[in-house]
Amino acid sequence: MEGYRIFIVEDDAVIADVVRTHLTSWGYTVRCAERFDAVLPEFAAFDPQLVLLDVMLPFFNGYHWCAEIRKISKVPILFLSSTSDNMNQIMAMDMGGDDFIAKPFELPVLTAKVRSLLRRAYDFGSTAQLLSCGGAVLNVSDGTLRVNGESVELTKNEWRLLQLLLENRGKIVSRSALMTRLWESDEFVDENTLSVNMARLRKKLDAAGLPNLIHTKKGAGYLAEET
Repeated sequence: MEGYRIFIVEDDAVIADVVRTHLTSWGYTVRCAERFDAVLPEFAAFDPQLVLLDVMLPFFNGYHWCAEIRKISKVPILFLSSTSDNMNQIMAMDMGGDDFIAKPFELPVLTAKVRSLLRRAYDFGSTAQLLSCGGAVLNVSDGTLRVNGESVELTKNEWRLLQLLLENRGKIVSRSALMTRLWESDEFVDENTLSVNMARLRKKLDAAGLPNLIHTKKGAGYLAEET
């Protein structure tokens, strides 16, 4: 089970660091949330395979962030809480959590729960993959796009173009590479096909609040980057 990415959302820096160090020693790749008013962008950028989520957090509580994560991902979520009463545990499960552990906890118990959740989620299936940039989150496993939490409908060709651009975020993608991606469809593809589909994709992103996500690099291609 080594190599899985684990995202810790815990505002107690001491607890977060102890857990991060312990899980890292088990071979996991661990990152701690830095901005508790913007957990979702950090989650999408890291694309973890498990989340450790504290209930009591600044700005918004863990239930809020669990609900936001559930809009774009089915990643296992293990709640951490200093209040272990039944109501909190019920809330955690109702909001989409997968398990609950009360503070203070023993690290071996936490590790056992983490390993159990990872085994349940990934032993018999592939992991989800999220591509994100500037508020857009593309879920490669189920073909959905969400922009700042709202769903955006894309055609297959628009989706193929956006996927390639986000896979190469911050890099120029040539028109020929984008046309090659479009050839995966059954349609005839030429320069005009690419231009029309790119224009439609940009219009939808513009309407969703991301007018500057895709940039034209004259004579070179297109670039997706945060502005």
